[in-house]
Amino acid sequence: EIPEDCHWTMQNIPFGVFRPTADAAPRCGTAIGNKAVDLAALAEKGLFDAAYAGTFKETTLNSFMAAGRGAWRDARAKLQALFSGSNPALKDDAALQTAAMHDISSVIMELPAQIGDYTDFYSSREHATNVGTMFRGKENALQPNWLHLPVGYHGRSSSVVLSGTPIRRPMGQLQKDATDPKQGSVFGPCRLMDFEMEVAAFVGPGNKLGESIKIEEAEEHIFG
Repeated sequence: EIPEDCHWTMQNIPFGVFRPTADAAPRCGTAIGNKAVDLAALAEKGLFDAAYAGTFKETTLNSFMAAGRGAWRDARAKLQALFSGSNPALKDDAALQTAAMHDISSVIMELPAQIGDYTDFYSSREHATNVGTMFRGKENALQPNWLHLPVGYHGRSSSVVLSGTPIRRPMGQLQKDATDPKQGSVFGPCRLMDFEMEVAAFVGPGNKLGESIKIEEAEEHIFG
């Protein structure tokens, strides 16, 4: 049974990583209704294509993401068939149901992938203008090229954490008295914080060093 107000329906199957209990190893999984589903448990029963089934035994989704859109689509199609309500492979196997299905409210979520790097893009004109004003003043806040090409930079991947993780203010040198530079600097946490809401995507197969991905092919590489 899938609640009417549930986000995780047969038409919206996500992928993630969770721990069934605090002392359990991370498991590749999905969510259907109010259940977290252990994909490795299903893979051990031979319910996925052998070309990618082994990736679900790992503790991150990196290898599954690298398998490409064909694997992602096939996995979703097989999950839809399994949870259709009439598939005996799951319906008639109580032991498999117990091993693979966990209440979402009881599992512990983990980062879904080992993040080696990430690229941040200036996609908000307002945000780019605000940052530009700090560095160049209001008159030259937005560089002309911002309107014609995507402006991106590398971020620090070690700072990507799970929702709910306590955040510490960055430490650095601050002017002791904002009105009197002669008083020198002090070391301490930043006094101002910038909060942003961003949209992110994981890249699946990716590209080889020195090679680019055509815009027409971009969706084939965006996982999810």
